[in-house]
Amino acid sequence: MATLLIDLRMVRGRLHGIARYALELARRLPALAPDLHFAALAPPEGLPTDLGELTPRMPVHRALAGFLSPWEQPALAADLARLSPRLFHATSFSLPLLWRGTLVATLHDANHVALPENYSPAQALYYRAIVGPRARRASALLTVSEFSREELARHLGLSPYRIQVIHNGVDARFQPPSASEARAFRERHELPARYVAAVGNAKAHKNLALLRHVAPELPVPVVLLAGRGAVAHELGLHENVVDLEELPESDMPLFYGAAAALLLPSKYEGFGLPALEAMATGCPALVADATSLPEVVGNAAVRLPPDDVQAWKDATLRILRDEPQRRELIELGRERAARFTWDDCAVRTLATYRRALATTPG
Repeated sequence: MATLLIDLRMVRGRLHGIARYALELARRLPALAPDLHFAALAPPEGLPTDLGELTPRMPVHRALAGFLSPWEQPALAADLARLSPRLFHATSFSLPLLWRGTLVATLHDANHVALPENYSPAQALYYRAIVGPRARRASALLTVSEFSREELARHLGLSPYRIQVIHNGVDARFQPPSASEARAFRERHELPARYVAAVGNAKAHKNLALLRHVAPELPVPVVLLAGRGAVAHELGLHENVVDLEELPESDMPLFYGAAAALLLPSKYEGFGLPALEAMATGCPALVADATSLPEVVGNAAVRLPPDDVQAWKDATLRILRDEPQRRELIELGRERAARFTWDDCAVRTLATYRRALATTPG
């Protein structure tokens, strides 16, 4: 039986949104299509051993070279020649330039070319010289938001009609924790009884430097989860900011659900999964009114100009003090998040596979 190969080479360390996307598809697709044979392409060192429920239910093959490594393209061509898939789903920004088989590609955003200051000239060149040209020849192109579709079309010279939008989802385990579960989580990580959550990294477009001005004005600390320790120090976020070390994936619903609110001031997001996941756990979200975030949260979150420090201070204080508004946002947020499911994402992606297979010889 011909194999449909799903790229999981980016799954390493803390699970960012793209890794989550690839894993959520991989865990669902085999059950949805028992007539098809699925396999996964993992990093050379294999997949992390602590994925739990996200562990793919399919054969896993180790790649010859790491994701976006200097030898990636010839190694990926060799992997695909060795495994001979009927279809390859490139689930991130790494597309096989030297392979001519049936390719479905998901491009999550145009970050690499829209924000070149975040990347080296070599990385921007890779995106323009490899990703753009190969995307034009893909059997199907997917992205995760209308905003990203417009950005990809504009920056890569693609027709927007070639790009299908399939939204990300929220896993069912993102639910409001009980009071005892939230308390146990806070005690385990030595967190205060009340805190405001923030996520991101030190890149300028994540806009975490805003916290330097907001956090000192709050009556509770901001607990920052930014992929590693010392980000608060790197950004000068010392006062009233707790820089949390890595959390296991199983603790993410508790991190959001135990918080009084989530601050997501990012100026550029292809989707904005943390906002939805927080809302699903009953955590009110305050997000930047920019890029894909309004599309994702609708009117179920507080949307603020990303550079208006006073607006972020005032809105956060209102959430902390105004219990009726907080309860309303919790209800709206949970209703909004329930519209986005990984099951729907997987079903629609499978339909894309079948169309691509039907229109290409093999």
